[in-house]
Amino acid sequence: MNLTAVALVVAVGLGLCASVAGSLCPRRIRCTVVGIGTAACGGAAMVAGLAAIGGQSASVQLPDLLPLAGVSIAIDPLAGVFVAVTGGVAVATGIYGIGYSRHGSDGRGVQSAFPLFVVAMLLVPVAAGVGTFLLCWELMALTSLLLVVAEHRTRPEVASAGRWYAVMTHLGLVAILSGLLVFAAHSSSDSFPALRAAAQHLSPAVSGLVFVLVLVGFGSKAGIVPLHAWLPRAHPEAPSHVSALMSAAMVNMGIYGIVRVGLDLMGGGPRWWWLLVLGVGALSALYGILQAAISTDVKVLLAYSTTENMGLVLVGVGAAGIFHSGGDQVLAGLALAAALLHVINHAAFKTLLFLAAGSMLHATGTRDLDLLGGLRPVMPATTAAFGLGALVASALPPGAAFVSEWLLLQALIHGLPTAGVATAIAMPLAVAAVALTAGLSVATFVKAFGVGFLARPRSRPAENAVESPPSMVGGMAVAAAGCVALALMPTALLPGLGRVGAALLGAGSPVTEDAITVHLVGAAGTLSPLILIIAVVIALVLSVGVVRAVAARPARRDTRLWDCGAGPLSSRMEYTATSFAEPLQRVFDDVLRAEQDVDVTHFAESKYLVQAVEYHRRVPDRVERRLYDPVLKVAAAWGRIGPRLAPGSMHRYLGYGFYALLALLMFLVVSR
Repeated sequence: MNLTAVALVVAVGLGLCASVAGSLCPRRIRCTVVGIGTAACGGAAMVAGLAAIGGQSASVQLPDLLPLAGVSIAIDPLAGVFVAVTGGVAVATGIYGIGYSRHGSDGRGVQSAFPLFVVAMLLVPVAAGVGTFLLCWELMALTSLLLVVAEHRTRPEVASAGRWYAVMTHLGLVAILSGLLVFAAHSSSDSFPALRAAAQHLSPAVSGLVFVLVLVGFGSKAGIVPLHAWLPRAHPEAPSHVSALMSAAMVNMGIYGIVRVGLDLMGGGPRWWWLLVLGVGALSALYGILQAAISTDVKVLLAYSTTENMGLVLVGVGAAGIFHSGGDQVLAGLALAAALLHVINHAAFKTLLFLAAGSMLHATGTRDLDLLGGLRPVMPATTAAFGLGALVASALPPGAAFVSEWLLLQALIHGLPTAGVATAIAMPLAVAAVALTAGLSVATFVKAFGVGFLARPRSRPAENAVESPPSMVGGMAVAAAGCVALALMPTALLPGLGRVGAALLGAGSPVTEDAITVHLVGAAGTLSPLILIIAVVIALVLSVGVVRAVAARPARRDTRLWDCGAGPLSSRMEYTATSFAEPLQRVFDDVLRAEQDVDVTHFAESKYLVQAVEYHRRVPDRVERRLYDPVLKVAAAWGRIGPRLAPGSMHRYLGYGFYALLALLMFLVVSR
C-alpha cells in the first residue's frame, strides 16, 4: 500500500471511530472527542488527496462486500483534488465544532452524523463504480439532511428548509441514477473503466441524454440556477460548521460529477454540452451574486455567494469542454486548472466566512445585518476572520480567488478566436459575466463587512456581544491560514492541477512555474502572486505613512464629530444593509422586481388622519417564484382534491378500477 491508500484508510477509519464516539460518549466530552476525531480524519484525507495529486494512485476491489457489483474504490489525481479539499474543510470545521456544538447541537444523533458526513464526502470521489458511487452519494445526502434539521425543535423554519433539501436532493439523485443506469446499460459492467470503453460506442442521442440527466442531477447538488432553491434555505438553517462543510465541500461534489462523467468517462462529447454548461454557469454566477448583493441575512448572502462561485467554476469547466472539443488542448487544460483552483480557493474562503458568520450568530443570536454593526471592538478575532474572507471572496489582489479568476479570464480571452459562431458569441459573454460578477462581489462583501462589523451597534445583542470560545477562534484560524497560504503560494498547487487536466484531456500541463511566478503555456500571460502581494503591502504602508505624515498635528485631541446640528450621531443614522444595497437594487430592478407594501392606519375619528404608516419591501427569488411556486400550487390543489377522491368507499375504488381497465382496453383496441 502506498501513502495515498494508507492515508485514505486511516481517514475513513478515524471518521467512523469519531461517529461511533459521537453516539457513545457522555455529553461533557462528546463534542471534544468528535471534533478532534473529525479534524484528524480531515488531516489524513488531506495527505491522501495531496499524494494522489502528486501521482500516487490506488485502487481496491471488494466484490463480496455488497450484493450485485460489490464495492470498487480508486483514487486518481482528479479524485485527490476533491478528497484534499474535503479534508481541509473538515479540519477547520472539526476544531470549530468543539465549541460551537455545545450550544444546542451536541446531541448523539448530530454528533454521530457529522463525521459520517465527512466520510461520505471522502468516499464519493473515490468510488469507481456506479453502484458504489450511488451508495456513497446517498449516504452523503442522508447524513447532510440529518445535520440540516439538527435544530428543528428550536426553530420552525428549519423543518421547511429540511423538506426543501430532502426533495431537491432526491430529485437530483433520481436524475443521476437515471443517467448512470442508461450509461451502464450500454456497458459490460458498472465499473468506471467499462463505462469509459463503452462511451466510444454510444449513439449521439444516448450520450446526449446521459449527459443532460447527470448535468441536472449534479447541477442540483452544486446549487446552479434554476436548481438552487434548496441552497439559500438549507445552508443558513444548518449549524454554522455544517453550513461550512456543505457550502465549501459538499457542493463541490456536483462539480466533480460533471467533470468525471462528462470529461473523463464520456471523453468530452460534442461542443453543445459544454456551451450548455458554460451558459448555466454564467447565469448562476450573475444571479447568485445579485441575490447576495441585496440580501440582509448574512448566511443567506453566503449561500447565494456559493451559487455564484459554483457558476464561475462551471464557466471554467464549460470552457475546458469547448476547447477540448475544438482540439485546443492547451487552453482546455488552462480553463480546467482555473476551475479546479477556484474550487480550492472557494472552499478556503467560504469555510472562513461561514465560521465567522457562525461566530456572529453565536455572540448576538441574529443573522440580520441590519441589527448588527459595531462588532469590531468586542470581537476582534471574528472581525479579522470575516474581513480576510471578504477580501478573498472579492477576488481582489492579494486574495487567493484573484489568481483563479485571472487564470479563468486568460483562458476565455485567449479562446475568443476559437472557431464556431456559438463559441464566438459565448466567449465574450462569458468574459463579461465573470467581470460583472467580480465587480458585484466587491460591493456585496464591502456591505457585509462594513455593515456587520464597523460603526456602532444597532441592537442590544450586538452591543453586548463577546468574542467566541478558543476552539471556535482556532477553527477560524485554520481556515484563515489556508486562505493566506493559497494567496501567497498558488504556484505550489498549479503543477498538480495542471497534471490533473493533462490526465483528463490528454495534453501537457497548461502552466509552468518557478518558485513565485506562473507562466502560461501557449498564451501570453505571466503572474507572480507573491511579488504582487509584496507590492500591494508596500503601497499600502507608503500611502498610510504619507497620509499620517501630512496630517500630523502637534497634539491630538478628542472632539465631537460634525453632525449638521442634529444632535449626537446615533446608530439610526448609519447605513444599513438594506440602504447600502438600495442603489444596486434600483439598477437591476427589471431583474429583481422588488415587492413593496405600504400599510396606512387611520384614526378612528377620521379616515383623513393618519395614525401610522408601515413600509415593507422585499426582493423575492424570481426564479423560484416563476418556476417552483406554480408546481407547489398544483401540488397543493391535488392535496385538496385527494381526500374527495379517496373517501374510503369500496364502491368508488372498484369503480376506479373498472373505468381504468375499460380505458386500457379501449386504448389497446384503438392502437392496434
